[in-house]
Amino acid sequence: MKSQAAPTIQITPTATPMKAIAVRSGIPGSVHLAELERPSLEDVPNGRGVLVNVLRVGVDGTDKEINAAEYGAAPQGYEFLVLGHESFGRVEAVGPNVTEFQPGDYVVATVRRPGTSIYDQIGTNDMTTDDTYYERGINLRHGYLTESYVDDAEFIVKVPQGLKEVGVLLEPTTVVEKGITQAFEIQRRLRVWKPRRAAVMGAGTIGLLATLILRLRGLDVTTFALTKKPYLNSDLIEAIGARYVSTQDTPIHEGAVKYGPFDLVFEATGYSPVVFDSMRALGKNGVLVLSSVTGGDRKIEVPADKINLEFVLGNKVMVGTVNANREYFESGVRDLSQAELEYPGWLKRLLTHPVKGLANYQELFDKLLNAKGAIKIFCEVAEL
Repeated sequence: MKSQAAPTIQITPTATPMKAIAVRSGIPGSVHLAELERPSLEDVPNGRGVLVNVLRVGVDGTDKEINAAEYGAAPQGYEFLVLGHESFGRVEAVGPNVTEFQPGDYVVATVRRPGTSIYDQIGTNDMTTDDTYYERGINLRHGYLTESYVDDAEFIVKVPQGLKEVGVLLEPTTVVEKGITQAFEIQRRLRVWKPRRAAVMGAGTIGLLATLILRLRGLDVTTFALTKKPYLNSDLIEAIGARYVSTQDTPIHEGAVKYGPFDLVFEATGYSPVVFDSMRALGKNGVLVLSSVTGGDRKIEVPADKINLEFVLGNKVMVGTVNANREYFESGVRDLSQAELEYPGWLKRLLTHPVKGLANYQELFDKLLNAKGAIKIFCEVAEL
């Protein structure tokens, strides 16, 4: 009797889960290494998906505050939120209806995703009036501190190969781009507004980038910060022709008399009392841009009547900037490219504290909490 051949059994391999740095919503200090299913192009409808391998992800105060359970919620169906909103990666594959990108392109993804307001529907979701908002790595959407992600081409921005070493700085640059662009947009009401002198409050990452972009626009810039020079941040400021002033030596109001009045003030200290000093330093027809997100219930005494009088009679404006839509990512690419041409190597000096690999998440957050002299801390997820 002839033996019967055994039936062939086909086994469909399951994709190995990928690692991600995440927190558990509402639990302080819960940062940990989680596992996620690997994304695929089919996750995005209409053939518009872009699959990106993550190379670098920057971390900042937002990540620290989410890990402290001050805000941030997990996406529906998950017990954790993957962190990381400052992405930089390389395209692995694209959907059949994507013409803007091809495998090998360097890219950065935007952060906020559309809600339901009219502003969301016209592509300015950074101006949403919805109470619930969706931000990758911040609220209700997983972030980029993982091995790969997929997203709609609408939310992906191409980065030139010449910026691959510093592309992780693009997302924080967009906060500055938005604030300065909005300042000029508001002052169109004056018909002619040609600012000549600017002040930047703070010499951290955002303050340094604000100093850079204002210098690229030809303004005389004075950057105020607490630490006495010389140190890396003051050296960076002076290397691009700006002026560094330590408030330990010269208070803001004295600096405004000496180097102002300022047509534009960009506040980036994270210390709310400086906002009121900035109001006093602002010249007539000036714009004060606020970029610090401050919590707590700090109280100070201010000359309220005088500030109010000066703002009304001086046609002064105050505006906030946070997050950014695609427009500001694209202008950020242009300015970072110009900076590389005018000040070669300057941007790379901001990348002070790299951490290799997602597995070293504890080192990443230890540096975020404790590293002295840090400008930009970032995770090297994969080789450039």
